[in-house]
Amino acid sequence: MNIFLICLTTVAAYLIGSIPTAVWYGQGYFGVDVREHGSGNAGATNTFRVLGKRAGTIVLLIDVLKGYTAAAMAPLLWYLDIITINEIPTFKIVFGLVAVIGHLYPVFAGFKGGKGVASLLGLILAIHPEMAAVCIGVFLLVVIASQYVSLGSILAALAFPVLLLLRIFGQPERPIFIVFGFVIFLLVVFTHQKNIARLFRGEESRTILFWFQKKK
Repeated sequence: MNIFLICLTTVAAYLIGSIPTAVWYGQGYFGVDVREHGSGNAGATNTFRVLGKRAGTIVLLIDVLKGYTAAAMAPLLWYLDIITINEIPTFKIVFGLVAVIGHLYPVFAGFKGGKGVASLLGLILAIHPEMAAVCIGVFLLVVIASQYVSLGSILAALAFPVLLLLRIFGQPERPIFIVFGFVIFLLVVFTHQKNIARLFRGEESRTILFWFQKKK
């Protein structure tokens, strides 16, 4: 095992995650720093709120791609004979989570990033696309019913490990995926602490409305 190349790939995953899509896109095309408006968060939801549907969609897709790309570097290491084929899932999770950390604490934006949900989705797409589709469905159902994006994100994150344990695809899942699922649920809860407090107080914004606003 080539430790140097693994470390180099880990750094690359962090730098990919550190790309502050919302900040750069907002400043480059609108002259607006989304962190100074709306919720102050440098993520897709706040971009929808501040800059509109088109900008929000672009930021969302790129942030998903960040998590997916970082995880996809694991098979490359296998191709280079640096890791074994059985280690690919583990390294997908490691590189993907490092990218999410980069999104949360981006070196290119003063370590003030988004909440990492889109990049986590990209990671899940890379390791378990079927479950990613289920989680997207859970997210959409919760958001449509409640109009709370934060609640949809939290429940979709919880659905991942719980549904894996229930074997909804009819077969036992890799234990590492289940452990990873609960880790990402705790991570989403951690990054949404203020949202959870506002939900309990009845003060959370119903951000689904921003998804259907006219393009700015």
